[in-house]
Amino acid sequence: MSDDVIPRTMNSRATLARVARDASVSMSTVSKVLNGRPGVSDETRVIVERLLESHEYNRRGGIHPHGALIEVVFEFFDSVWSLEIIRGVERVAKENGLSVVLTESGNRHSLAKEWIDGIMQRRPVGVILVFSDLSPEHKRQLRTRNIPFVIVDPAGDPAPDVPSIGSANWAGGVLATRHLIQLGHKRIAMITGPDDLMCSQARVSGFRSALTAAGLPVYDDLILTGAFQREDGVARGRELLTMIDRPTAIFAGNDVQALGLYEAARELGLSIPDDLSVVGYDDVQLAAWVGPPLTTVRQPLIEMAEAATRLVLRLRSEEVVDNLRIDLATSLVVRGSTAAPSA
Repeated sequence: MSDDVIPRTMNSRATLARVARDASVSMSTVSKVLNGRPGVSDETRVIVERLLESHEYNRRGGIHPHGALIEVVFEFFDSVWSLEIIRGVERVAKENGLSVVLTESGNRHSLAKEWIDGIMQRRPVGVILVFSDLSPEHKRQLRTRNIPFVIVDPAGDPAPDVPSIGSANWAGGVLATRHLIQLGHKRIAMITGPDDLMCSQARVSGFRSALTAAGLPVYDDLILTGAFQREDGVARGRELLTMIDRPTAIFAGNDVQALGLYEAARELGLSIPDDLSVVGYDDVQLAAWVGPPLTTVRQPLIEMAEAATRLVLRLRSEEVVDNLRIDLATSLVVRGSTAAPSA
């Protein structure tokens, strides 16, 4: 077993020797597990991983000199939203002489076994996961190898020991809805994101709270669920705008949905904001470029990514971090897509 695979400290070697002995395997088998290499059965791999954790093995100093990487994991990274996150990570990575590698998981609920094996081989300085969550087994594997991780905009409510960077989604939902109410709208609809995302739930909760606080009714038939995609904005927009008593304003779950809503309104001959007011969410660059420019809730995506990258580096340096959960503030950006309802 070469020295670039296992740290040079005697304590580390002794720990790995105990793991090999307790698992009844060779040191080379332990090395394969540590580095995500093939040739080990799933059963043996699980046994070795759990022994590494129980023996509190932590692979300090074992990063390959060419592995100066920050790895960013997206469910998909084919959207303008993803580009904002990438820009933020790259800024901080560049300041620290690091490169960025992108991985697409295809599933925010679980990461494939191939991904964790690849992590062992790439040995990044840290991992930033967007939306995704980690299984207990994956957490163990990263921690025993001293690879810190941070979740950006977590899909669910992360455990207290899981570092995460989010934003004030409930407050953002209130800001968007309150703006429409102050303009005089009373029949306000919402197109949400996926029900299983914590950010979607928080935005809907803020929407409902603002309506209730203003003494306005909450119509469940005016709250439609979609994904955070343009196609959902088009489809759900058609449903809402072809109602006999259609809404005069719609709060879209994100800016991309809002752009789909623009398309649905155009198809039906409706003018924005004369016939329909639209508010988006995120404030990606496209929001200011469309016609009319989109009123939206600014989610500080670049700042969230920068904060996540700095937190990963602090954890890598073994700094004491008192607060592992950080939520950045949201704000309303008023542009040309909202106005008082027409007579």
